[in-house]
Amino acid sequence: MKIAIAGAAGRMGQMLIRQIAATEGSSLVGALEGPRSNALGQDAGGVKIVSDIGTAIANAQVLIDFTVPAATVAHAKIAADKGVAMVIGTTGLNPEQTAAIHEAAKRTPILWAANMSLGINILQALVEKTASLLDPTYDIEIVEMHHRHKIDAPSGTALALGHSAAAGRQVKLEEVWRKSRDGHTGARPAGEIGFATLRGGEEVGVHTVMFAAAGERLELSHRSFSRETYATGAVRAALWLEGKKPGLYGMKDVLGL
Repeated sequence: MKIAIAGAAGRMGQMLIRQIAATEGSSLVGALEGPRSNALGQDAGGVKIVSDIGTAIANAQVLIDFTVPAATVAHAKIAADKGVAMVIGTTGLNPEQTAAIHEAAKRTPILWAANMSLGINILQALVEKTASLLDPTYDIEIVEMHHRHKIDAPSGTALALGHSAAAGRQVKLEEVWRKSRDGHTGARPAGEIGFATLRGGEEVGVHTVMFAAAGERLELSHRSFSRETYATGAVRAALWLEGKKPGLYGMKDVLGL
């Protein structure tokens, strides 16, 4: 699989480049950065970092993108025009940007996941199953912590876990979520799915889903110690996309969940 990387000079981009080099059946053929990046022209695993996406994906079968929403949407349109598949790990997209990704997926296969970690995706399946087994007397709270540099909150992974819990209860997350609490909020409504966001230090990612009732609390939790787990999942997803028809896929498809 011939892979190009968007955000090649960033921490995640560098991790992806190393993972590609270590993965049999994959090769790096393109590296993309923004036009103001100091890394332009530098070597990235045997290819030069460029700012033109057309050049970066000229020889690629798939583009892996962990950048920012506006850039990801622009990349998706061009990748779809060129018939290049995408693996997207970007979070924090607004409804209009999300619709643009869905539109691009009509023309090229796109695998989009809030978290590429295999463990997180198994956690999502467990959360959905648990929520389906426990009635609304069990309050659902999702607590997440990330490093100080993260720009969106709650994290995309926390929201994905919320969607899994809501799916288990057969409700829409947007109708029951509480993203933050401040001041005199009153008693907690039954059926609410709450979020708590922590930021600090260099924490890679911690997510805990709590099911709390009178007399007991069940917790399902995952902690990432390295971004390597995201890179491993992303490259695995890229390999899985080979030969797939246009459409929007997720890590559940990769793992057969």
